[in-house]
Amino acid sequence: MLNLSFKQLFLLDSLGAFLTALLLSQVLARFESSFGMPREILFVLAGIAACFALYSLLCHFFLKKKWQPYLKAIAIANTIYCLVTLGLVIYFFRSLTWLGILYFFGEIIVVVSLARIEIQKSRHPL
Repeated sequence: MLNLSFKQLFLLDSLGAFLTALLLSQVLARFESSFGMPREILFVLAGIAACFALYSLLCHFFLKKKWQPYLKAIAIANTIYCLVTLGLVIYFFRSLTWLGILYFFGEIIVVVSLARIEIQKSRHPL
């Protein structure tokens, strides 16, 4: 996966963030009792993911040179998002269902993995 270009990484990040926003706002929020995370929290997380999707999509289309700091920025933002999500999982643990726990830990694993690749690519662009 390290063979992806910076443009491909931004596009992958954008599509993943869009999928996250969609899942949080349209699936988890509609079936709140099946996942256990409060609806209001899900919409906030979805809004953040939508902003990340737009950022990465704009980077994909408009960056030609000096893209490394932008890739590093989204990697750091993704990591912070995961830390916040983990904090919310801990805070709402008693109300989360096994399906909610599975979803959020799966999301954290995927996003942290992508962030690691983005950090590596931003440090070693070739």
